[in-house]
This record gives sequence, C-alpha cells and structure tokens, in this order.
Amino acid sequence: MKRYAFAALGVVAGFAAAVMLFPAAHSAADNSAYKQLDLFGDAFERVRANYVRPVSETELVNAAIDGMVTSLDPHSSYMDAKAYADMKIQTKGEFGGIGIEVTMEDGLVKVISPIDDTPAAKAGIKPGDYIAAINSTPVQGLTLNDATDRMRGTPGSKVKLTVLRKGEKKPFDVSLTRAVVHVETVKFHREGDIGYIRLTSFNQDAAPGIERAVKSLQKQIGPNLKGYILDLRNNPGGLLDEAVDISDDFLQSGEIVSTRGRHSQDNAKYNAHAGDITGGKPVIVLINAGTASASEIVAGALQDDKRAKILGMTSFGKGSVQTIIPLSQGGGALRLTTARYFTPSGHSIQALGITPDIAVAQGDESAVKIAAQSEANLPGHLPGEAPAKKAMQVIKPAPGKKYDDFQLSYALDVMRGKNTVAFVKSAAAD
Repeated sequence: MKRYAFAALGVVAGFAAAVMLFPAAHSAADNSAYKQLDLFGDAFERVRANYVRPVSETELVNAAIDGMVTSLDPHSSYMDAKAYADMKIQTKGEFGGIGIEVTMEDGLVKVISPIDDTPAAKAGIKPGDYIAAINSTPVQGLTLNDATDRMRGTPGSKVKLTVLRKGEKKPFDVSLTRAVVHVETVKFHREGDIGYIRLTSFNQDAAPGIERAVKSLQKQIGPNLKGYILDLRNNPGGLLDEAVDISDDFLQSGEIVSTRGRHSQDNAKYNAHAGDITGGKPVIVLINAGTASASEIVAGALQDDKRAKILGMTSFGKGSVQTIIPLSQGGGALRLTTARYFTPSGHSIQALGITPDIAVAQGDESAVKIAAQSEANLPGHLPGEAPAKKAMQVIKPAPGKKYDDFQLSYALDVMRGKNTVAFVKSAAAD
C-alpha cells in the first residue's frame, strides 16, 4: 500500500479568548476588527442581561460561533466538545445513530446520502430527501448540530423523521430504530468474470479495504478476470488521504489532485507512485448525484488520467476542502473550508460535479430532478470556477423493462463489449 505523510493541523485560539483578551495597544490596521469585536461584546452583554430567560455564557458563545461559521458556506461548521468527539469516532468507521450524511438547506436538514446497511438506508431514506421534523419537533430554527444530536440516541431507541420528498404531495413519517452504525466501508463480489467493488465512505479503512477486495477478487476469478467496477454511488466522501491512496492504487504516475486555498499551507499537489494493484485491468467507476467530495476526487483523477471510464449521472459537485481545526478552549473544533480541490486537468468540480463519460440514468429520473440534488442548489455554496456543463445524452432503461440495477447492468455490458459505446483501455493496460 502506498501511503503519504500529511501535515498536522494547526491549533488556533478560541473565539471566547479573542473576545476577552484585548491587548493594550494595537495597530491601525486592526481597528476595524476590534471595533467589530466591541460590537459583539455589546450585543453579548445585552442579550445575557435582558433575554426573557437566563442564558449561560457558554450557550451564547457556542451559538455565536456556530452562526458565524455556518453563514460562510454549507460545509463549514462549529463542533462543541461532544460533536468533535463524535466526529473522530465516525472517521474510524463506527458510531451511533441512523446513518445519513446531511447538510442544511432552507432551514431544513437535507440528505446527501444514506449509508449502506444503516437504519436510514433500510427505511428507504433517499438522497435529496428533506427532514422537516424529528420526533414531531420542527427542524426549522435548529442548527445542523442540534438536528443531528436529536437524531442520535441510545441504540435500540426509536426516532421518527418527518420527510419531504420531491414527487410526494404530502410529508410522511418514517420510524427508525437507532443502532450502533458500523460502516462496512468496502463490499465486493464477482459478477462472472468481472470484479465488483462498492465503496460506501472514505474512513480510515477505505484504502486497505479496496486493496483487500482486489486481492480477493483476483484469487476468486483468476486469469479470466476482465476488469473492475468501482461503485461510488451515494458515497458522501470522507478523508482526503484515503481518496489519494485509493486513486494511487489504480494509477502508475501523474497527478491525483491539487488543492488551492488562501494561504500557501493550503496549496498542495498529490502525485501517484508506480504500482497499479489491478495490473492495468480496465476499470469503470459508477457515480450519481450522491457521489460527493472524496468520491469525486477519485472519479476525477481516474477520468483525467484516462485510467477509467466514468458511468452514471453527474456527481454532487462538492469541490471544497474542510480542515478540522481544534480550538484551544472548550474542547471543540471548527470544520472550516480552507481550499478548493482540482482534478489533474485543472478542473474544479465545485458546484459542477464530475460529468460521466457515459451518462446512464438508473430509471426514468429527469435531468431536472437529478440536478436538484447538487452542491449548486445549496444556499451559500462556493461558486464554481468553470463554465456550465453542456446537456448530456442520457441512456435510460427501455420502457417497461425491469432492472434491479440498470447502471450496473449497463456497466457490465460495456466492460464485456456488448454495448455500442466502446470501452477504451488505459495506456497501462495496453
């Protein structure tokens, strides 16, 4: 396995400390910032003294930080000590809850993707669903952290979600039983002479899991193995280093991804090293509107290198990098957008997504419906840095014909040369 060393995150001073500790003198350039902090201090004191009920300093400061950060973009947020601890557990692949990746949109919780084999997925929660209420309590007015806290709970306990879904005339309730969510990051099986690998998230076991899957499939199928289907549909992303490692597993050389931010430490370029774990076998990557972030890094790297064909529908379009910055006081942290990432060709997918080489719809979903499940439709999203995509010619199932998974069936046919769209092998495979 090819591994990388990543710089440790810096620690910044907590906001409360900045409010409380003013130097005796400061430069003229700082005047504006300090005047604004004075304004905050004035508002803080008046709320604390006059609000209809007593409010603690901690409650007010946490709310102020959360409001400040979440106003920047949909992916920046403040985590108190509990939320930060939960986040660290999640990256290890096991946590309590119902198993959904969410964001806030128009005051509601929007589902980016349910995680496979979790209570949410089993209950039929879909990407693009809106959660309007949790246990009959309206989500409107709650922060994202508040909403997710309400969805968490003791394994075995019940939670009722009120769901709004496009195409449904009325909201409907979904009852779920909370569970300890263990994310089985990688699933795989053989499809005859083709290896199928599904990656559900980019936690710490993602790259090792992919490598184990490839070895196992090589052993199962033997010398007749034609290639691999890498399924990244409804994969909400995760750790950048895992995305880099997985891309490197399929590449021999060249750039994987670059990041560009405001400061030099946010600018980085990640390159592949010799050693393709598949031996140059053809690869098809499946994507859809729920394919986001780290998943898009992998799809973009393999597409730009012409190492794989990308099949499915345009991805979510989350092309920003969030850095976890622990705070020196309170035990919390900021999840702060610090950079955009770019594919090897210099393409930013922010608010645009990865356009598939072969556009294949899962069913009769319209392009308008698919586009609605995207970064570009999140209020306050970072703007894109590329021209709008042209309309795609979308392949759909024949009317009246039933498929368990049309996109996968089409990908298998493409791999076996049964469709009119020719599969072009990578240079490494020639």
